Amino acid sequence: MKNFNSIPGYKVNEYLLVLNPHQELRNKIMQVKKQFSDTYKNESAVFGKPHIALANFVQYSMQEERLINRLNTVAMGFHPIKVELKDYGSFPSHTIYINITSKVPIQSLVMQVRSQAQPLMKLNSDHKPHFMMEPYIIIARKLQLGQYEKGWLEYSHKQFTGRFIADGMLLLKRPAGELKYQIVQRFEFQNLPVTTTQGALFA
Repeated sequence: MKNFNSIPGYKVNEYLLVLNPHQELRNKIMQVKKQFSDTYKNESAVFGKPHIALANFVQYSMQEERLINRLNTVAMGFHPIKVELKDYGSFPSHTIYINITSKVPIQSLVMQVRSQAQPLMKLNSDHKPHFMMEPYIIIARKLQLGQYEKGWLEYSHKQFTGRFIADGMLLLKRPAGELKYQIVQRFEFQNLPVTTTQGALFA
Protein backbone atom coordinates (compact mmCIF):
# COMPACT_ATOMS: atom_id res chain seq x y z
CA MET A 1 0.00 0.00 0.00
CA LYS A 2 1.26 3.45 -0.90
CA ASN A 3 0.53 7.01 0.16
CA PHE A 4 0.14 6.05 3.82
CA ASN A 5 1.58 9.29 5.10
CA SER A 6 -0.43 11.67 3.00
CA ILE A 7 -0.52 14.02 6.01
CA PRO A 8 3.10 14.45 7.16
CA GLY A 9 3.67 13.84 10.86
CA TYR A 10 0.47 11.87 11.42
CA LYS A 11 0.85 8.22 12.35
CA VAL A 12 -0.98 5.58 10.30
CA ASN A 13 -1.93 2.15 11.64
CA GLU A 14 -3.21 -1.01 10.04
CA TYR A 15 -6.29 -2.28 11.87
CA LEU A 16 -7.95 -5.69 12.02
CA LEU A 17 -11.38 -6.36 13.54
CA VAL A 18 -11.79 -10.02 14.52
CA LEU A 19 -13.75 -12.68 16.39
CA ASN A 20 -11.52 -14.84 18.57
CA PRO A 21 -12.17 -18.52 19.39
CA HIS A 22 -11.68 -19.53 23.02
CA GLN A 23 -8.23 -20.70 24.12
CA GLU A 24 -8.88 -24.44 23.85
CA LEU A 25 -10.16 -24.12 20.29
CA ARG A 26 -7.33 -21.73 19.37
CA ASN A 27 -4.86 -24.37 20.58
CA LYS A 28 -6.59 -27.05 18.51
CA ILE A 29 -6.42 -24.87 15.37
CA MET A 30 -2.78 -23.97 16.06
CA GLN A 31 -1.96 -27.70 16.10
CA VAL A 32 -3.49 -28.00 12.62
CA LYS A 33 -1.51 -24.96 11.43
CA LYS A 34 1.74 -26.37 12.87
CA GLN A 35 1.12 -29.76 11.28
CA PHE A 36 0.51 -28.08 7.91
CA SER A 37 3.64 -25.96 8.34
CA ASP A 38 5.81 -28.97 9.17
CA THR A 39 4.42 -31.14 6.36
CA TYR A 40 4.41 -28.56 3.57
CA LYS A 41 7.29 -26.32 4.71
CA ASN A 42 5.09 -23.24 5.01
CA GLU A 43 6.38 -21.23 7.96
CA SER A 44 3.75 -18.50 7.64
CA ALA A 45 1.07 -21.05 8.64
CA VAL A 46 2.23 -20.87 12.27
CA PHE A 47 2.76 -17.11 12.27
CA GLY A 48 -0.85 -15.85 12.41
CA LYS A 49 -3.06 -16.64 15.40
CA PRO A 50 -6.44 -18.25 14.64
CA HIS A 51 -9.23 -15.69 14.20
CA ILE A 52 -12.21 -14.77 12.04
CA ALA A 53 -11.50 -11.47 10.30
CA LEU A 54 -14.46 -9.08 10.04
CA ALA A 55 -12.74 -6.03 8.53
CA ASN A 56 -9.29 -4.65 7.85
CA PHE A 57 -8.32 -1.08 7.09
CA VAL A 58 -5.68 1.62 7.54
CA GLN A 59 -6.35 4.83 9.41
CA TYR A 60 -4.69 7.72 11.22
CA SER A 61 -4.14 7.21 14.96
CA MET A 62 -6.04 10.42 15.65
CA GLN A 63 -9.28 8.72 14.47
CA GLU A 64 -8.90 5.84 16.91
CA GLU A 65 -10.97 7.21 19.79
CA ARG A 66 -13.96 8.02 17.55
CA LEU A 67 -13.65 4.60 15.93
CA ILE A 68 -13.61 2.84 19.33
CA ASN A 69 -16.76 4.72 20.38
CA ARG A 70 -18.55 3.74 17.18
CA LEU A 71 -17.55 0.06 17.39
CA ASN A 72 -18.62 0.00 21.02
CA THR A 73 -22.05 1.25 19.91
CA VAL A 74 -22.31 -1.54 17.33
CA ALA A 75 -21.30 -4.18 19.89
CA MET A 76 -23.73 -2.90 22.53
CA GLY A 77 -26.66 -3.54 20.21
CA PHE A 78 -25.42 -6.92 18.93
CA HIS A 79 -26.03 -10.39 20.38
CA PRO A 80 -23.47 -13.13 21.14
CA ILE A 81 -22.90 -15.40 18.13
CA LYS A 82 -22.73 -19.19 18.09
CA VAL A 83 -19.93 -20.03 15.64
CA GLU A 84 -19.76 -23.52 14.08
CA LEU A 85 -16.56 -24.74 12.38
CA LYS A 86 -16.58 -27.74 10.06
CA ASP A 87 -13.91 -29.21 7.77
CA TYR A 88 -11.81 -27.30 5.25
CA GLY A 89 -12.15 -25.09 2.21
CA SER A 90 -9.72 -23.34 -0.11
CA PHE A 91 -9.12 -20.42 -2.42
CA PRO A 92 -7.36 -21.99 -5.41
CA SER A 93 -4.24 -21.80 -5.67
CA HIS A 94 -3.02 -20.00 -2.54
CA THR A 95 -5.11 -20.45 0.65
CA ILE A 96 -6.50 -23.28 2.79
CA TYR A 97 -8.92 -22.49 5.62
CA ILE A 98 -11.41 -23.94 8.10
CA ASN A 99 -15.04 -23.62 6.97
CA ILE A 100 -17.58 -21.75 9.07
CA THR A 101 -21.09 -23.13 8.64
CA SER A 102 -22.87 -20.49 10.78
CA LYS A 103 -22.19 -17.59 8.41
CA VAL A 104 -25.40 -15.55 8.63
CA PRO A 105 -25.01 -13.93 12.09
CA ILE A 106 -21.36 -13.09 11.33
CA GLN A 107 -22.36 -11.54 7.99
CA SER A 108 -25.04 -9.57 9.82
CA LEU A 109 -22.39 -8.23 12.22
CA VAL A 110 -20.09 -7.25 9.34
CA MET A 111 -22.98 -5.38 7.69
CA GLN A 112 -23.69 -3.53 10.94
CA VAL A 113 -20.03 -2.52 11.25
CA ARG A 114 -19.99 -1.41 7.62
CA SER A 115 -23.16 0.66 7.86
CA GLN A 116 -22.20 2.38 11.11
CA ALA A 117 -18.40 2.66 11.06
CA GLN A 118 -17.29 2.69 7.41
CA PRO A 119 -16.57 6.46 7.17
CA LEU A 120 -14.25 6.24 10.20
CA MET A 121 -12.34 3.36 8.58
CA LYS A 122 -11.57 5.10 5.30
CA LEU A 123 -8.14 6.75 5.15
CA ASN A 124 -8.54 8.21 1.66
CA SER A 125 -9.86 7.22 -1.77
CA ASP A 126 -6.90 4.85 -2.28
CA HIS A 127 -7.30 3.15 1.10
CA LYS A 128 -10.84 2.01 1.74
CA PRO A 129 -11.79 -0.59 4.37
CA HIS A 130 -12.19 -4.20 3.33
CA PHE A 131 -15.17 -6.04 4.88
CA MET A 132 -15.11 -9.86 5.01
CA MET A 133 -18.53 -11.09 3.96
CA GLU A 134 -17.32 -14.72 3.77
CA PRO A 135 -16.08 -15.75 7.23
CA TYR A 136 -13.38 -18.44 7.62
CA ILE A 137 -10.29 -19.23 9.70
CA ILE A 138 -7.02 -19.35 7.75
CA ILE A 139 -4.77 -22.40 8.09
CA ALA A 140 -2.23 -21.32 5.47
CA ARG A 141 -2.12 -18.59 2.84
CA LYS A 142 0.21 -17.23 0.18
CA LEU A 143 1.02 -20.84 -0.71
CA GLN A 144 3.09 -21.70 -3.73
CA LEU A 145 1.20 -23.72 -6.32
CA GLY A 146 2.88 -27.02 -5.39
CA GLN A 147 2.26 -26.48 -1.67
CA TYR A 148 -1.38 -25.65 -2.34
CA GLU A 149 -2.04 -28.62 -4.62
CA LYS A 150 -0.46 -31.18 -2.28
CA GLY A 151 -1.97 -29.56 0.81
CA TRP A 152 -5.47 -29.33 -0.63
CA LEU A 153 -5.30 -32.93 -1.87
CA GLU A 154 -4.87 -33.94 1.78
CA TYR A 155 -7.06 -31.36 3.55
CA SER A 156 -10.04 -31.66 1.20
CA HIS A 157 -10.57 -35.13 2.74
CA LYS A 158 -9.74 -34.21 6.34
CA GLN A 159 -12.34 -33.45 8.98
CA PHE A 160 -12.43 -30.71 11.60
CA THR A 161 -15.17 -29.72 14.02
CA GLY A 162 -15.30 -26.97 16.61
CA ARG A 163 -17.67 -24.38 18.03
CA PHE A 164 -17.54 -21.36 20.25
CA ILE A 165 -19.70 -18.49 21.42
CA ALA A 166 -18.36 -15.13 20.21
CA ASP A 167 -19.48 -12.75 22.96
CA GLY A 168 -17.38 -9.84 21.73
CA MET A 169 -15.13 -8.59 18.93
CA LEU A 170 -11.51 -7.50 19.13
CA LEU A 171 -9.84 -4.53 17.45
CA LEU A 172 -6.13 -5.07 16.70
CA LYS A 173 -3.60 -2.65 15.26
CA ARG A 174 -0.01 -2.42 14.11
CA PRO A 175 2.00 0.53 12.82
CA ALA A 176 1.89 0.57 9.01
CA GLY A 177 4.48 -1.81 7.60
CA GLU A 178 5.12 -3.76 10.82
CA LEU A 179 4.26 -7.41 11.44
CA LYS A 180 2.98 -7.73 15.00
CA TYR A 181 -0.55 -6.72 15.97
CA GLN A 182 -1.46 -5.49 19.44
CA ILE A 183 -4.90 -5.36 21.05
CA VAL A 184 -6.60 -1.96 21.03
CA GLN A 185 -9.88 -2.91 22.69
CA ARG A 186 -12.43 -5.69 23.15
CA PHE A 187 -16.08 -4.85 22.52
CA GLU A 188 -18.67 -6.96 24.39
CA PHE A 189 -21.85 -7.99 22.59
CA GLN A 190 -24.56 -6.84 25.02
CA ASN A 191 -27.74 -7.28 22.94
CA LEU A 192 -29.21 -4.03 24.26
CA PRO A 193 -32.25 -2.46 22.56
CA VAL A 194 -31.21 -0.25 19.64
CA THR A 195 -32.91 2.78 21.22
CA THR A 196 -30.31 2.82 24.00
CA THR A 197 -27.47 3.01 21.49
CA GLN A 198 -29.01 5.35 18.93
CA GLY A 199 -27.66 8.53 20.50
CA ALA A 200 -24.09 7.29 20.26
CA LEU A 201 -24.37 6.79 16.50
CA PHE A 202 -23.63 10.45 15.95
CA ALA A 203 -20.69 10.63 18.33
